[in-house]
Amino acid sequence: MEHKKRALISVFDKSGVDKLAQELEKQGWEIVSSSGTARFLKDAGVSVREIADLTGYPHMLGGRVKTLHPSVFGGILARRHFDEDLTDVEQFGIPLIDIVVCNLYPFEKAARTNNDLENLLENIDIGGVTLIRAAAKNFHQVIIATEPEDYSIILEEIKNEGNVTLQTREKMALKAFAKTSIYDSMIFEGLSESVGIRKSGLEKELPLALKQKRTLRYGENPHQQASLYLPPLGNEPWEQLSGKDLSYNNILDLDCALRGISLLQNDTGALVIKHTTPCGMAYGNTPEEAYTKAFACDPLSAFGGVVGITRMVNMETAEAISKNYTEVLVAPEYDTDTLNFLSEKKPSLRILKWTGGKVSNLQLTGTWSGILAQEDSLPNFPDKQKGQWIGTPRTDLWNDLVLAWKIAALSKSNAVAIVKDREATGIGMGFCSRVFAVDFAVQQAGEKAKGAVLASDAFFPFSDGIEKAAEAGIQAIIQPGGSKRDEEVFKTAKDLGISMFISDWRTFRH
Repeated sequence: MEHKKRALISVFDKSGVDKLAQELEKQGWEIVSSSGTARFLKDAGVSVREIADLTGYPHMLGGRVKTLHPSVFGGILARRHFDEDLTDVEQFGIPLIDIVVCNLYPFEKAARTNNDLENLLENIDIGGVTLIRAAAKNFHQVIIATEPEDYSIILEEIKNEGNVTLQTREKMALKAFAKTSIYDSMIFEGLSESVGIRKSGLEKELPLALKQKRTLRYGENPHQQASLYLPPLGNEPWEQLSGKDLSYNNILDLDCALRGISLLQNDTGALVIKHTTPCGMAYGNTPEEAYTKAFACDPLSAFGGVVGITRMVNMETAEAISKNYTEVLVAPEYDTDTLNFLSEKKPSLRILKWTGGKVSNLQLTGTWSGILAQEDSLPNFPDKQKGQWIGTPRTDLWNDLVLAWKIAALSKSNAVAIVKDREATGIGMGFCSRVFAVDFAVQQAGEKAKGAVLASDAFFPFSDGIEKAAEAGIQAIIQPGGSKRDEEVFKTAKDLGISMFISDWRTFRH
């Protein structure tokens, strides 16, 4: 049976497809299409064979069934080097198809604009996905194009090589499978939201479709490539208003800053993040006061850090921040004059407006052993009514204890935080030994440790940390408890006159 080169074109996004069809037709290809695509191509002067003429069946079910027919999929899936396939092609008069050009109903747009269930269901593409998968499966014989950027590559190679190279076919087939995978993931997310069934997150099978949001200069180090990815229907929980592009390390630090803003949002608070952990954190009567107190905890480490503010950044706060080198500033709001001032005075400063929320309820970490997944949730705040006091209850220090607890919960483990008068005065984080963390924090706090409180993200395994805290003048400690030596630790605290609150909640951050 004589075989004429044939392209099946069925697209929602018609950008550039008229030129592709025109060029293919000039080179003797037959163009097969249907419905809106056929009308579009005919208007562009292309001779089009209707799919209904090819299959012998009209469109049916309101257009839901167009291409789903053996005469279409036989022509795509037929293996040209299998005699049995070619016998079927000959017997049933199936026209072979050499190029499939297809893109899909815009489910993403539908889900973002109107997640009414009926609307979502009508925007689920069936025939298009099947066409793409069939062509990609048989990429040795069939070329699959899913994006307008593919068209020029196809035309150039056909012009120069007489056909599309195997290497290009492979790339386009893999891109096609990625497209359908992402599409299915969008449907899963969109329908879950619409019908009100939220994913628990840790199912036995976890679809991980991700779309590249932005390419980054490099990763943690220059030898590592990096990008930021989002779930198909996800949005960044912030808007960049000014400054240079964000780096990989900026985004890691920003993650800690956003968590900190969330922990502090009940009051006017500020924090400074360096290397994914706080180096200062405080409340204030004004954003400026909160920032100044947070910065004062460790001015040396704060150089080149990420600053988070829980309230609108006004001019006074902006002027204070502008005196120091800062990589990123994130807050829920800025007034116009403040934004203009910072943009002009600090053009490199990345200024972000946090729009609230987060991208995912899962925290994913890639390891050489596989991908770790856990619920991404902030810990429950300490509760005076549910915890246990060891020694004399110090409810007069409760607010400082909770702030210290927040700082320790946000810091890298092992972590302790010292707070006095609503500001951090010492933070020991990332130590392999808890007593080392206490020692660092009390040295950093100096005289400000006297009369202060201390929080630990996990239990004290020995009494040595309590003894160092007492030597520094710490009055009260909040910790989760749970050590085999709790009774020994509790007795030491009582003997040294330190009140201790047992929260029962460990807050490790590795």
